[in-house]
Amino acid sequence: MSYRSHRLAEELKIEISAIIAREVRDPRVGFATVTEVKVSPDLRYAKVFFSVFGSPQEKQETLAALERASGFIRRQVGARIRLRYTPEISFDYDETVEQGDRMMQLIEEIKKELPEEVEEREGETERQRDGE
Repeated sequence: MSYRSHRLAEELKIEISAIIAREVRDPRVGFATVTEVKVSPDLRYAKVFFSVFGSPQEKQETLAALERASGFIRRQVGARIRLRYTPEISFDYDETVEQGDRMMQLIEEIKKELPEEVEEREGETERQRDGE
């Protein structure tokens, strides 16, 4: 990603987040959080990734509401950011937050299953390193 497209992506992320939080009136949007924006090399297309906590049905409803509001959001972005062409905006659900939560759960489960002997050995090793 070039410097200009990276700058535009960050600016779009800030503006779209504000528009979704303050100006989109659809109750299905709820607490959607913009996690990332990817801009095409020609700066005409922007893919907005968002996350929202809830059931799969609520996620689908949020996606539908954002897609329905994409014209409004694009118009607001065009008014706020001076560009020759306002990028065409598409939305996609970002699953990285859920994947991170799942990984943390797995790590916690592994920690619970570890025998106490292994934990004692780790403690001895840390004490040896601190003593040297």
